[in-house]
Amino acid sequence: MSGLSRTLWSFVIAVVLVALIGAVLQTQYNLAMLEALGAPVPLEVRLQTTGLDLLGFAPVFAILVTFGFALALPLATLVSKFLPALHWLVFALAGALAIFTALCAVNAALPMPTFIGANRSLDGTLGLMLCGALGGLLYDKLRCAPVHASQGITHEKSA
Repeated sequence: MSGLSRTLWSFVIAVVLVALIGAVLQTQYNLAMLEALGAPVPLEVRLQTTGLDLLGFAPVFAILVTFGFALALPLATLVSKFLPALHWLVFALAGALAIFTALCAVNAALPMPTFIGANRSLDGTLGLMLCGALGGLLYDKLRCAPVHASQGITHEKSA
């Protein structure tokens, strides 16, 4: 696999992972807030709501993640060349800050107080940022993963 195609696939897989985990986190956070207000939320409702949000919210969140990662991950690639021993930390921070930046941008652009419910509190925002950090780590791991060559295994690091 060429360096560019490995990088693109790594990017897409990382975005999908963050969008899916972020959607589940967002759903469970919102349901927990409803429970805190006294509304009953049985397991069946949790599962059904999670499924609906995976279909409806995850694609919207994936757009935000894509824009955030499109800026943060190339920058992390550049910075990690100067900090090779800390490349994992650079990509984790890049992923987390990409989500934070995307949330700030969408909240500033839209008229409603907060576009994503989990972003209404520090713990929800940190949870979404953790999803971004996992995506940044996955991106770095996938783009640097071993490549099976006809002569054995080599390690290919793409740009």
